[in-house]
Amino acid sequence: MLADFEKFGIRFQYPDNWTLDADDVLAGQSSVSVTSPGGAFWSVTVHSTEDAPEDLVDTVVATMRAMYDDLDSEDTEEEILGREVIGSDLNFYCLDLTNSAEVRVFESKRGNFVILCQADDREFDEVRRVFQAMTFSLLQESSWLKLP
Repeated sequence: MLADFEKFGIRFQYPDNWTLDADDVLAGQSSVSVTSPGGAFWSVTVHSTEDAPEDLVDTVVATMRAMYDDLDSEDTEEEILGREVIGSDLNFYCLDLTNSAEVRVFESKRGNFVILCQADDREFDEVRRVFQAMTFSLLQESSWLKLP
C-alpha cells in the first residue's frame, strides 16, 4: 500500500511500511526523509531558486566525500517526466559494506529540489524501483511547480 505526504509544497507517495521523518519540514527546513525497514532511505530537500543545481549536486558529493574516504562519483543527467534532472551516482564503503547513493536535482518555481537516496548494495537493487517510484511521484505531483 502507498501513503501520501503533502506539506509545504512537497508532495509524493511512499510505501506505507517505510518510516516518514518530516521533523525538518515542521521546523521550516523543507526536508523530508523516508526509511525502509532495511535501512535504505530516500530524502527530498527544497533549496532556494538562487542555488544553482550544479552547486547543490557538488555540495552533496563534497559532503559525502568528507564522510567516506573512498567515495567514487559519476555525474549524470536524465530526463524524467519532461524535466531535466542532473545528479551524481555514488559508491562507497560503510561498516564494511559497499553502498550506493544517487543525488538528483531538479528546478521548479518553488525551489530547487534535491533528492538523495542511499542503501547498502544488498538492499539497493531491491529498493531501486521504490526510489524511482517516489522520485517519479514527486516530479508528477510537483508538475504545477514546473518552470515556464
